[in-house]
Amino acid sequence: MNRGQIAELEKHVLIPTYDRMPILAVRGEGCYIYDEAGKKYLDFLGGLAVNSLGYNHPEIMAALRDGSESLLHVSNLLYHPYQAPLAEKLTRLSGMDRAFFANSGTEAVEGAIKLVRAWSRKQAGPGRFEILAMENSFHGRTFGALSATWPKKYREPFEPLPPGVRFVRPNDPAHLRENFTPDVAAVLVEVIQGEGGVNELDRNFLKIAAELCHTHGALLICDEIQCGLGRTGRFFAFTKFGLQPDIVVVAKPLAAGLPLAAILAREEVAQAFSPGMHGTTFGGGPLQCRLALKVLEILGRPGFLEHVSDVGGYFRKELEKLRADLPVIQQVRGDGLMVAAELSVPGKTVVRQALEAGLLLNCTQEKVLRFLPPLTIEKQHVEEAIGMLRPALASLEPAAALKGANA
Repeated sequence: MNRGQIAELEKHVLIPTYDRMPILAVRGEGCYIYDEAGKKYLDFLGGLAVNSLGYNHPEIMAALRDGSESLLHVSNLLYHPYQAPLAEKLTRLSGMDRAFFANSGTEAVEGAIKLVRAWSRKQAGPGRFEILAMENSFHGRTFGALSATWPKKYREPFEPLPPGVRFVRPNDPAHLRENFTPDVAAVLVEVIQGEGGVNELDRNFLKIAAELCHTHGALLICDEIQCGLGRTGRFFAFTKFGLQPDIVVVAKPLAAGLPLAAILAREEVAQAFSPGMHGTTFGGGPLQCRLALKVLEILGRPGFLEHVSDVGGYFRKELEKLRADLPVIQQVRGDGLMVAAELSVPGKTVVRQALEAGLLLNCTQEKVLRFLPPLTIEKQHVEEAIGMLRPALASLEPAAALKGANA
């Protein structure tokens, strides 16, 4: 079936939750994805930060083939050879002590919220269960995770949501202190807000959040679902700030495209769960864990994360050159290969024109072009992307100028 036939069929059989791009993806190679007509697209969206090693990585494909010939699935009532080694590696890299494996980022956040409540109940009784999340945050779409997600467009259609989450302004220590009441059991942060527009929390704010949690016996949760596992040129983005969280959640790139997430926790916190209090059917299966071990091995090879930092810095530098030529770009920001260009006008037209030229990206917060390419891209791919971005952005300049004249 061609794209038109697939699109028509989807209109009748799928629940309408996605606004698709007009591509029928049939294969991928490296940092490129190909449609049914053979047209290739330079993928600077990376499956929304999932495809950190690109497409058809030879070592991942080899592990996938080998794993499929042994065990696809066993229940979590049995041991298998890969889950404990993966937990050991993730906890060592993060500074945590124990791991729980789930299927997706939203499930990991959901489980972290449950862990906070179980821990707090043991420490202080049932009355202390509030979580402070950040304005502009995104933590997922299930009910618990959704209650900690800031944009009203995600929350309002499903209210009332579970109680117990309040929002504070990021990088506003006074507002954080004002809202840090005795009922607060945890503070939940993305050190770089991804869906929120690639906005980094500042060092002082994070330091104060950590100090408040430590002083008052609350937990600090770092959501590293989008910014973790090499995306910033570090295994974990929070290490840039010297933080010592109590709970860390990871997901997206962990199993190279198969569903896998993890809740990582300090020993004392992890002990709040006992058998039967939390669980999953598919989380931490043998094939996913085997692939995740290979992903972590590749990320940990000498020079890999340095490459991410180097190419990410080069990309931001090239975007800054574009900004100097095209004032429609108001700001360039990010860390490693988690990069954004904020525009003075809506960016939907840029996404469409870039796609037509062969570049895949997306726009969040209406005006923020977000780039989450494979961590394996080279500087030549950056130059290729800039070459396709420039005419798309240049086409907006008259509109931007007109808007400025009418302001």
